[in-house]
Amino acid sequence: MANTQEDVKREKLVCYHCGDTCPTDNIHIGEKLFCCNGCKLVYELLKEKDLCAYYSISQSPGSSPAESGISTKYQFLDNESVKRQLINFTDGRISKVSFKIPSIHCSSCIWLLENLYRVDDGIIDSKVNFLRKEVSLSFFENKTSLRKITEMLFSIGYEPEINLASLQKQVQKSTDRELYLQIGIAGFAFGNIMLLSFPDYLAINEHIEQEFVSFFAYISIFLALPVFFYSSLGYFKSAYHSLKQKAVNMDVPISLGIVTLFLRSIFHIVSGEGPGYLDSFTGLVFLLLIGKLFQKKTYDALSFDRDYRSYFPLSATKISDNDEIHIPLEHLAVGDRILLRNQELIPADAVLIKGPALIDYSFVTGESMPVEKYSGDILYAGGKHVGSQIEVEIIKEVSQSYLTQLWNEDTFSKEKNSRNLTTLANVVSKHFTFAVLTIATLAAMYWLPGNANLAINAFTAVLIVACPCALALSTPFTLGNTLRILGKNKFYLKNISIIETLAKICTIIFDKTGTLTFTRGTPPLFIPSDVMPEQLNDQETVWIRSLVKNSSHPLSRRLYAGLRSDQLLPTTEFIDYPGKGLMGSIAGNQITLGSEELVSVDKKLDVDAYASRVQVKINDQYRGFFQIPHNYRSGIGEMIQNLAKQFRVFLLSGDNDGEKQNLSLIFGSEENLHFNQTPFEKLSFVKNIQKNNKKVLMIGDGLNDAGALQQSDVGVSISEDVNTFSPASDAILDSDRFEKLPTFLKFSRISIRIIIISFLISFLYNIIGLYFAVQGTLSPLIAAILMPASSLTVVLFTMGATTLFGKKLGLRI
Repeated sequence: MANTQEDVKREKLVCYHCGDTCPTDNIHIGEKLFCCNGCKLVYELLKEKDLCAYYSISQSPGSSPAESGISTKYQFLDNESVKRQLINFTDGRISKVSFKIPSIHCSSCIWLLENLYRVDDGIIDSKVNFLRKEVSLSFFENKTSLRKITEMLFSIGYEPEINLASLQKQVQKSTDRELYLQIGIAGFAFGNIMLLSFPDYLAINEHIEQEFVSFFAYISIFLALPVFFYSSLGYFKSAYHSLKQKAVNMDVPISLGIVTLFLRSIFHIVSGEGPGYLDSFTGLVFLLLIGKLFQKKTYDALSFDRDYRSYFPLSATKISDNDEIHIPLEHLAVGDRILLRNQELIPADAVLIKGPALIDYSFVTGESMPVEKYSGDILYAGGKHVGSQIEVEIIKEVSQSYLTQLWNEDTFSKEKNSRNLTTLANVVSKHFTFAVLTIATLAAMYWLPGNANLAINAFTAVLIVACPCALALSTPFTLGNTLRILGKNKFYLKNISIIETLAKICTIIFDKTGTLTFTRGTPPLFIPSDVMPEQLNDQETVWIRSLVKNSSHPLSRRLYAGLRSDQLLPTTEFIDYPGKGLMGSIAGNQITLGSEELVSVDKKLDVDAYASRVQVKINDQYRGFFQIPHNYRSGIGEMIQNLAKQFRVFLLSGDNDGEKQNLSLIFGSEENLHFNQTPFEKLSFVKNIQKNNKKVLMIGDGLNDAGALQQSDVGVSISEDVNTFSPASDAILDSDRFEKLPTFLKFSRISIRIIIISFLISFLYNIIGLYFAVQGTLSPLIAAILMPASSLTVVLFTMGATTLFGKKLGLRI
């Protein structure tokens, strides 16, 4: 009796921080007990920093930290070479690092880890990726250190997983091994129990001695035990953590069905009432795990995370044997030397060879102040070069996952006020679970007075057959497959939510230069001024070509390709005026190229209506202008006319209005054409349309359209053989696929319709399944087959339908 009382007392000794059982009540603060000094230390730390709201999110949410060895465990993080391997970015003032933290398990963990700046004032911010169990931090180098942050995480129970060898080899660990083992055990038990149950199936038990019947039944129990305690463990853990957080996920009713079926079978066998339902039990677990494996493999095939493929149709200008060649980013290797022009992105960590350079790290840190770098300095991936051209040498491989992470930074995200389909499915799934539990209980109570077996059968069948998994899976699988197909057709979306917004677009705005037009084609024609009617000499041509080489603007690239000279000179004092032009000093000569406003042209000259003009000033002397014919992309007229049938279509151009009459035939009205637009005016135009609750799609080259791209509901940046795009954009469209834009928009709308149909299929399945289940006429084994079958049906329907319609629209699959 004393031992029993001691056990009861020990059960009441629960750690306030982590929830584990305390061996004694010696470690406490007031009435709050702790299992170890580590948990007590964490509580004191959180209380000191006024972070005890952590405990209000869930009961005993913490992880128990280790208590010793911390002073020397992370001493190696003071080594500069080690730090360089771990840190994603540093400018000497702000650094960014990502840690894998396996102990992240609940909403309390997320809350605490995203409030680390309150624990250490050197931390700027921290973000948690729950699915990958990762936390990304930004911190001030002068206030804290990598070692200090790591030790702090260790002390509060979130020890980072730091494996320097994995940083070098990038070994992909297999996460499927345990699932395969669970499936193997469940399948083995299911098959053998069915063999042992054949006499019962054939109703020949009366011809077999009772000792053998009982023997076979107890062997079945022996085979079923590892299925219950191991193969079903994932569902039990998920249900336990859900209930611990005072929530109910779909694994709760599944776990109830598994436990009920197992215990009911054990009772039947032990009491001698019958052979039980262990074949149904093992079959249920086996089929559930097969369904889970199928879903996992399908998710992996869709590459939602986009870690191992390029989702940026960008190229780098590689310098090889004094020649410049454009290569895809994925072909860029360590040791390659590349050229970066103004506004181009640094694709991988590199060393500056020819500088100096001004690097804008706003893409990484959110701060727009450029950082000055000199030859020999390290430049980090994600920075944007501002100024005259530089040469760098790659020292790390291109990390597409890192660039994708930067692209998805909250700094460039947009507030979505509308309720999306993913949210709707999650809300329905949450309430669905409570509805299923209620229906199962009512069915059992209805049949219980007359037939206990029928009542239990109805209860378990309802729990097993009813599942909102199909409902919850329809949106991510449909949009995930749509995202994959669009990516194969070189239309790269930031995430799947963009597809939903694309389906609601009612206004489309185009930029002209670099969007409707492209940079290759007829050479530019120089028209001299009245004051100096002579053509440019060879030396002046060298100066102009040397200046435009620093710019990635479409007109600059046309000039660079059209002007011929064997010599190029370095540019100093380079300035890029967005939407206006360029200025720089070459061999002591001040060169200005751009608009009439920038060059200060007093007399406006007549120009070809189908051309842009770039004014030229050399050493304060106006020389004339380059006339650059417009080369419109193939099929642009037909594409815009098709779009105009469904959407309001506008043109916003910083160029002159020389082509107003020609473009009005394409856009349908001169009222929809707006020329000489500054970047600020483009932004204001988008805002004015959105005041009427109109969804706006903005398409530009990302150079002078960043504000409008950011403000629009969906901003698409056109990419054409350059390493530039705006982080404010929601999508990147390869210029070769520009005429496919109407097809992409139609495919987005079809995808949403497919989701709605899949919702209806899921609801219909559950209504029919529940109708038979509540009557007790549906065996647990049949219910176990129907449950994953419903999920597979929806997955196959959504993926099959999106693939089929993609093919019908002429898209690559």
